[in-house]
Amino acid sequence: MAGSKLQAIWNHPAGPKTIHFWAPTSKRIISIANFADFSKPPVKISYPQQMAVTCTGLIWSRYSMVIIPKNWNLFSVNVAMAGTGLYQLTRKIKKVGVHPKNFSGTITFLRGKQLLQENDDKKLSGPT
Repeated sequence: MAGSKLQAIWNHPAGPKTIHFWAPTSKRIISIANFADFSKPPVKISYPQQMAVTCTGLIWSRYSMVIIPKNWNLFSVNVAMAGTGLYQLTRKIKKVGVHPKNFSGTITFLRGKQLLQENDDKKLSGPT
């Protein structure tokens, strides 16, 4: 009985003989690292990083249920990523709150990109 179950797992289209098994398995390291950061003071948590972890977890959780065959390993690792990311964001928001000054680096980066785009648009439109 156990032998046939192990053989079914081994021969599954998303089993250990494929990249579809090993990629999500190694992705667990991100969730483990995020879990280890639970002891980190909330002020040291990065909004952009945790938003990326959370969004990645949510998007890929959905994707893993749409593809054929369903990849439960990919689903479980991404649910863990989304969960740890949401928990970290919740800790940060409760401690620090959501204020534009907390995103100053991100806002500066986006403004810089906007200015570059405006300059490119001016160059393309020619002299006025």
